[in-house]
Amino acid sequence: MNRLTAILITLNEERNLPRALDSLAGLPDEILVLDAGSTDRTREIARQRGARVIEHAWTNYSDQRNFAATQAVHDWVLAIDADEELSPELRASLLAWKQQPASQAAYEFPRRARYLGKWIRHSGWYPDRKTRLYDRRRARFAGTVHEAVQADGPVGRLSGDLLHHVIETPAEHAAKVEAYSTIAAQELFRAGKRTWLLPMLLVPPWTIVQKFILRAGFLDGWHGWRIARMSARYAWLKFKKLGELARNAKP
Repeated sequence: MNRLTAILITLNEERNLPRALDSLAGLPDEILVLDAGSTDRTREIARQRGARVIEHAWTNYSDQRNFAATQAVHDWVLAIDADEELSPELRASLLAWKQQPASQAAYEFPRRARYLGKWIRHSGWYPDRKTRLYDRRRARFAGTVHEAVQADGPVGRLSGDLLHHVIETPAEHAAKVEAYSTIAAQELFRAGKRTWLLPMLLVPPWTIVQKFILRAGFLDGWHGWRIARMSARYAWLKFKKLGELARNAKP
């Protein structure tokens, strides 16, 4: 039987955390919540549901997840976010996996997003496979914005969706685009990228074509159009902010 620790990284997640933890109940052998200094009831809720809570100052997504994995009791780790939950199908797949010898270094499964009250099945958002079950001896997270597991061996697949309650209001989406575009611009700048004007002009319209037409966002209705438009805004802001960094850099 595979022994498993579920890890969650949190910061003021009292609204989402109960749903995530309830979906895990009875599945992992340990639940570890790594909290970055919440001022709400996050830590209390985690402890009430049997999780072990560790406080750790925020650095970035990969660092938080990797540090949490080092604190886990078991080598097999299941990483989910507080705004995610296991579908019944994914939960059944994970329970079956626990009973069989693990043949891979890590496992991926599709993630389905709930956006402004609708489950999105197109727009490049689904199946959006994520590697979230892994052997910490053979895999770890890398990247600061869109972090992902990098494994030194084969990655298998499990059935069932990881459900992501991603955005509930337009204002929340706008705030995420603003924050993530800043981080992405800083990453590009640190990587030595300085070309910004042409991408700022060309990438946003191409993003709309890609999301809404090529990836069938139109089948998601007005939700698909909004996803395409906000994705284009993210691209525009990212390169605009890169340009600001480049112009303000000392020679």
